[in-house]
Amino acid sequence: MLSLLEGFLHQRIMEGMKGWTPTAGTPQGAVVSPLLANIYLDPLDHLLAERGFQVIRYADDLVILCRSQAEAHEALTVLADWAGQAGLSLHPDKTRLIDATQAGGFEFLGYLFEQGRRWPRKKSLQRFKTKIRQLTKRNNGHSLSGIIAALNPILWGWFGYFKHSHRYTFERLDRWIRVRLRGILRRRAGLRGRGRGQDHVRWTNRFFAEQGLCSLKIAHALACQSSRR
Repeated sequence: MLSLLEGFLHQRIMEGMKGWTPTAGTPQGAVVSPLLANIYLDPLDHLLAERGFQVIRYADDLVILCRSQAEAHEALTVLADWAGQAGLSLHPDKTRLIDATQAGGFEFLGYLFEQGRRWPRKKSLQRFKTKIRQLTKRNNGHSLSGIIAALNPILWGWFGYFKHSHRYTFERLDRWIRVRLRGILRRRAGLRGRGRGQDHVRWTNRFFAEQGLCSLKIAHALACQSSRR
């Protein structure tokens, strides 16, 4: 087992036609990196718990929840001291003291935590919208049912992770997706421009629901009902 782990740590990295061997740490993105991070950082979890801090950690990313600025400074000192003794260093840009009750908040695992609310961070939304745009180009030659069949797995998968976001997130995305689908139908009807105006009457929200399009808003409402039971 130790020989296998050593092999992972010294595995060469290739990017395009270039290759190199990491000089320290686990390779970024390697399948074994989260496992090794959990093993190596386990003593840190116990130390912070003994000091009374509430910690959320995923591999080498963590958030320490504090009730005051003084407690936050204390937690940062404990973290920095442990990291130094373990031969590690804190990321100079990502390591910050944040008041999550104020505008701006902080990002963690794809979410933006801000003023008691959770939103998908901008990069998460951009990646999601890029996938949707690729499937909803106005010159898409597939049938509407075929396009919706390709969209739904992406919508369900994205919702499965970001279902804890604020409810406004889903209504806005539903509206945006339907606008793009109306744009496809407009083109097929010999019309120009984006789907808007009378298109909401020609192809109503109910029309898309009947075609089987996943509604993120409805999925969120159902998830909220289930959590209350």
